[in-house]
Amino acid sequence: MTKVDGRTKQGAAKQLDESLKRLQTDHVDLLQFHEVIRMEDPDRFFANGGALEAFLDARKAGKIRYIGFTGHKDPAVHLRMLELARAHSFHFDAILFPSNVMDWSFRSFVHQVMPVAVKEGIAIQTMKPMGGKFNPGRRGRLSRGMSSIRVGQPASVVIHGMEKMEYLEHSLEVVKNFRPLSTQQIAALGARARQAAMTGKYELFKTTDHFDSTAKNPSWLS
Repeated sequence: MTKVDGRTKQGAAKQLDESLKRLQTDHVDLLQFHEVIRMEDPDRFFANGGALEAFLDARKAGKIRYIGFTGHKDPAVHLRMLELARAHSFHFDAILFPSNVMDWSFRSFVHQVMPVAVKEGIAIQTMKPMGGKFNPGRRGRLSRGMSSIRVGQPASVVIHGMEKMEYLEHSLEVVKNFRPLSTQQIAALGARARQAAMTGKYELFKTTDHFDSTAKNPSWLS
């Protein structure tokens, strides 16, 4: 898999070729339109001369097999992307968004985007399952519960930051000893985190530009 930030056909095609060169390959399975974090990003993707044209050309040329998009800011932006896809009779193969116990209550991708993706048969990838280093629930009982929630979701892939060996060991332990949580248990975990979640300070990828690489590097948008 690789991803591109270019919002134009020319920019996206150039970035894809650069990525393939760095990866030392002539094709990838999945190409994703990265950082769909602004309400206008979906319109730019589907516009005449937009990135989708580069994606379709790349698929026709055998450089890619599947097409997806990523984002971490607001579920409304993801829903706009899916709305425009339907309007253009286009079907995304994959989608990537955050999922953690804070998301359960605040700008929730799990509640708003995941059901749509499941209904439309789009492969779901989730990220930031522990909310990054800013999440107070990264350790202890709440952490184990958060991990169980993510394993129990209908996701094809869960992207877990492996900054330390202990994080990898923790994830392997959760998978080996996984027991599905009941609806009541999941709701209880969400309730415990709700007050902290509603401030937005533990999901800075939603409330600030701390994680917005294209905001810091606008030239990438081409």
